[in-house]
Amino acid sequence: MTTRCRFLLTPALLLAGACASGLAPAAFAADKVKSDLVPPDKRRATVELAQLLTRPPEPAPLPTDLGQPFNPPGFDLPDRDERPAPGAAGAPGAGGRGEDGNAAARPAPVAGDRETLEGLAARITPGGTFIFGGQPLLIIGGNRLRVGSHFTVSANGQDYDLELTAIDRTTFTLRYHSEEVTRPIKPGK
Repeated sequence: MTTRCRFLLTPALLLAGACASGLAPAAFAADKVKSDLVPPDKRRATVELAQLLTRPPEPAPLPTDLGQPFNPPGFDLPDRDERPAPGAAGAPGAGGRGEDGNAAARPAPVAGDRETLEGLAARITPGGTFIFGGQPLLIIGGNRLRVGSHFTVSANGQDYDLELTAIDRTTFTLRYHSEEVTRPIKPGK
């Protein structure tokens, strides 16, 4: 026999002899295993307490005459000491319910952020784009704007702060408050 074969054969024979004689090592013995779990009758009290604690409490019923805090009655009415602005609809002689008692045409509704942004974006005509230092730049009115740049647009006597949020090969995206709009890039001719 070779040395390697003797080296592997010797421990195997010793182990087989120990098992056959009943002197099995402790690692191979099938001792009774002790559980870490508490017996079911002792666990039942803990489980019932846990179920009681995890159940949300029942809220007390609210009175029926409780007012609505987010839309109280008469909230949209003007205050007693508030006077309408001159020339406003509803002011005497301003075309609202004035001295003659006739109802005037309602004023045009105020445009929301989305409509405002769409109107402003339609007025913006970029001159084109180019890449400088690995970043795309948009040319608007001789200004080179990067993504994240804020700029002011004036319309109807009011200034609006717009943010350039994205520049693509053929489009750019503007943000006003929480609204965004994407427009095509059409270089001026």
